Amino acid sequence: MSSDLPLKFDSRAPAVLQDPYPVYRELRESGGLSRGGPGQWVVSRYDDVAPLLRDRRLSHEYPEEYHEFSTGEGPAQSFFQRILLDRDAPDHTRLRRLMAQAFSPRLLQRMHGYIERRVDELLRPALDRGTFDAVTELAFPLPVSVVCELVGIPPVDRDLVRPYAIDLAKAFALYVPEEDRAAAHRAVAWLREYIGALLRERRASLGDDLLSRMIVAEDSERPGDRLTAEEIVDNTVFLFFAGFETTTNLIATGVAALLGHPGEAARLRREPGLLPAAVEEFLRFDAPIQATARLVREPVEVCGRTVRAGRVLVLLLGSANHDERRFADPERLDVGRTPNPHLSFGGGSHHCLGAHLARIEGQAAIGWLLRHAPVLEAADEVVRRPSVTFRTFRSVPVALG
Repeated sequence: MSSDLPLKFDSRAPAVLQDPYPVYRELRESGGLSRGGPGQWVVSRYDDVAPLLRDRRLSHEYPEEYHEFSTGEGPAQSFFQRILLDRDAPDHTRLRRLMAQAFSPRLLQRMHGYIERRVDELLRPALDRGTFDAVTELAFPLPVSVVCELVGIPPVDRDLVRPYAIDLAKAFALYVPEEDRAAAHRAVAWLREYIGALLRERRASLGDDLLSRMIVAEDSERPGDRLTAEEIVDNTVFLFFAGFETTTNLIATGVAALLGHPGEAARLRREPGLLPAAVEEFLRFDAPIQATARLVREPVEVCGRTVRAGRVLVLLLGSANHDERRFADPERLDVGRTPNPHLSFGGGSHHCLGAHLARIEGQAAIGWLLRHAPVLEAADEVVRRPSVTFRTFRSVPVALG
C-alpha cells in the first residue's frame, strides 16, 4: 500500500484480539506508521517505538476529557490524574523517587523468600491431582498475594481485596469497553477507601511494608517534595495494577508458550541456568502489555510523517518485540535468546518500577514447574481472554507428568 495511504489498525478487530502478530507484520511492512482511532497514529517498528518511549516531546499527562472518553465518568478520572504512570516531570520525578525509596533491596530480598514459599503452597496440591489451571491457580493468585504482602495487607483481608485488584486492570485499557467501566470505577473507589483506612493505621504504627516505607520516605523529603495523602493512596492502589497485571500475563503466557514448545521446555530442564533468559523471552514473545500511548505535545516526525501536537501515538510494544529488523527469527521461541532488548517493560523514565519483582515471580513460578513436574502437557484447550491492551488467558489447563 502507498505510504500516502497508511493502513488503519483496529485494535478491537477479532483477528487482532486472537492473534495480533500477523497484523503487526503487515503494519511494519506497510511503513511502520498506521492510522488508529480518532486522533491516533499507531507506531509498529522497533527502531521507532524504542526512541519514542524516551522522547520528551511526548507526554503521559492527558486532559481530563481524554480520561472521560476512555473510562467514562467516575473515580478513575481523578485517579489517573495522580498516579505515577500518567504524570510528567517534575511530578513524575518526585513521585518515582519517593516510591523507588520504598522498593528497598532489603524489602525485595524478603519478598523473594515469600514468593518461593507462596509458589510452593499454590502448586504443591497440583502434584497430587496431576492437573491444574495455570491462570486461576497460579497466575492470578500469586501476584495478588505478593502485592498484598508488599503493601502490608493483612492475610485475613486478601481474598476480599483480590476481585477488586483484578477489576482495577480494566481501567488501564487504552479504551475501556462500556461493559467494563462500572467494575473499573468500583474497583478504584473500593481500593481507595481500603488503602486510605490502612494508611491511617500505618501512620499510627509503622510496619515493615511498602506503605510504611512510603510514609517514611514522605517524611524524609522537603515539604514541597512530599507525597500528599491522596497521592500515597492512589499510587498504592496503582501498585495493584503494576504488580499484578504484567506478572499475571507473564506467567500465563509463559506456561502456555512452554506447552506449545515442548522442545524449549526440555531445553530448560537440561539447562536450568537459562531460566532468567527464558523469562525475558516469554516477555518478548507474547508481551503482557501490548501497547502504550503518548500524547504529542509538539510536532514529531515518525516514519517520514509529521505528527501534529494534540494527536495520540499508540506505541505497539508487542509489534516492536517481533520486528525482524531487530530480532532474528522473531516468531520462534528461543529460551536462550541473547541479546534480548525487548520493550515489554517500556523505557525511559517510565520504565516499569516493578520490573524486577515481576521477573522474580516469573522465574519462581516457571522454575518450580520445571523442577517438580517431569512433563508439562496441555490438559485441554487454552482459552484466551480477549483484550485490546493485554495478552493473557482465561484458562491454561496443564497436565503434570
